[in-house]
Amino acid sequence: MGDNRTSGIVRVSGAMLAQVLEAVEMYRSGLIGVAVFIAGCAALSLGVAPAAQLEKVQSPQTLAVPREKGQVQLTFAPVVKRIAPAVVNVYSRSVVQAPSNPFFNDPFFQRFFNLNPQQQRRVQQSLGSGVIVRADGLILTNNHVIQGGQDIVVSLSDKREFKAKVQLADPRTDLAVLKIDTHGEKLPVVEFGNSDSLQVGDLVLAIGDPFGVGQTVTMGIVSALARSDSNASNAQFFIQTDAAINPGNSGGALVTTDGKLAGINTAILSPSGGNIGIGFAIPANLARRVVEGASSGGVRFPWIGADGQPVTSEIASALKLPRPQGVLLKTIYPGGPAAQAGLKTGTVVLSVDGADIDDMQSLNYRIATRKPGDTLRLKLLDDGRTRDVSLKLALPPENPKRDSTTIAGRNPLTGARVENLSPAVALDLQMNLFTKGVVIRAIAPGTISTQYGFQPGDIVRSVNGKPANDVGALKSLLDRAGGHWDLVLERDGRRLALTVDG
Repeated sequence: MGDNRTSGIVRVSGAMLAQVLEAVEMYRSGLIGVAVFIAGCAALSLGVAPAAQLEKVQSPQTLAVPREKGQVQLTFAPVVKRIAPAVVNVYSRSVVQAPSNPFFNDPFFQRFFNLNPQQQRRVQQSLGSGVIVRADGLILTNNHVIQGGQDIVVSLSDKREFKAKVQLADPRTDLAVLKIDTHGEKLPVVEFGNSDSLQVGDLVLAIGDPFGVGQTVTMGIVSALARSDSNASNAQFFIQTDAAINPGNSGGALVTTDGKLAGINTAILSPSGGNIGIGFAIPANLARRVVEGASSGGVRFPWIGADGQPVTSEIASALKLPRPQGVLLKTIYPGGPAAQAGLKTGTVVLSVDGADIDDMQSLNYRIATRKPGDTLRLKLLDDGRTRDVSLKLALPPENPKRDSTTIAGRNPLTGARVENLSPAVALDLQMNLFTKGVVIRAIAPGTISTQYGFQPGDIVRSVNGKPANDVGALKSLLDRAGGHWDLVLERDGRRLALTVDG
């Protein structure tokens, strides 16, 4: 009779009641399921499950509703507000001569029917972006945005428009520097950052004018570093990003989240022409060198005086390297910086100023971001031992002299401007630095050389079986051909033959 239990009734304390009410509220809020709710209440009724144990049952992690504005309003708006006024639109307009009939493009058709191509004027326009890098109106953009442009207009973010002059156009880096007259007004600028400090995974913002719809900001990460093309003689070295970049973004800014210029957006990889998350930017450290060159009459890149190839798995095994790394030097220019520093054929360059080197493009990039006279610290592998050396950079020599000449008279090369190849000329043309001979630098429109399809960069190897070793020899061979020319050219490593009578 002293039993305090009553059938169907569960006695609970005030603390247990509070725990039950808390469980009910969690169930209503969807933080626990019905099974967990029932099990928890049952355990509480038996007095075996304290509230701490109930919390462990219901969720592995505590969820909370944001209580402050700062917890949900994370934004890059302050950075964009500061940087966007320094990103401009660049409009380039050019007038070209185009045949009114496509048949007139064929030189054979013209000669056979003794007709001259009827030309008509056609206006070409290109749209891109640019970045103000100096408050007095110095603007950095891509060379391909303004190439061939006769009228270049820069539109600021406040819709004002200015005529722009080209201060420097550098096809080697695909960068150009423009200048607008601000009449003393100081414009907002984007400060250069150190692109070498970027890491894969860093957040970046791309600002530009895609498709001409107006200024747009996109966000992404640095997807990869040290992307390059297949031309081992140039310094093209790209930052890859998945920030949306589309046509019209070329020349725009890729900036870090603290508002520093990381690179100049320049290209996309896309089968459709639109963004698929693979965009490329020219690093800010290389762009800075081009801007400096605009103020000193032209950018002059130094050279190391050596050529090489990447270390493959087979080479690494033969050299007893733990992994493929570095550049194996295969040619050393006599008296050049590499030769003076004691480098020789078979030396492996492992790093430059602490940065790993994997191919000639990465080596050329490290050189291109420095000035003539600067000293590099190289880590080398020689005869199975590593060593550190200092190398002083210099300008490539013009040996032989350029002897720039436009071919005259009546021959297949009439109207072509030719030069002797030297390391300096080869560097300008992004060719192998040790190539020799006579190279075509430019073709005058409407001349005989245009009709035969010659292109800048073609190397004239021989005329009528005799070598054209220099400009003087080429001119003599053309003049003494007697109306018959058997020409052998080299283009992109391929030999081409052309026979002309007349």
